[in-house]
Amino acid sequence: MKELLRTNDWVRLSWAQAVLAEAGIRTEILDLHTSLVEGNIGAIPRRLMVEEDDHPRAAILIATAEKELG
Repeated sequence: MKELLRTNDWVRLSWAQAVLAEAGIRTEILDLHTSLVEGNIGAIPRRLMVEEDDHPRAAILIATAEKELG
């Protein structure tokens, strides 16, 4: 798997997962438990991972969707 984005923003993370799920791209979140253990102070962002083969398409989908949001 390859990292697509790294964030502490739960809304952005959830939104990105929804965009990718709609396109049939499987995602996985890493560092979820570690970030919770550190008390959500933002020291350890969560990483959104996608399959290596899906990464180029996923990056384009997220960039396009972010542009549409303004």
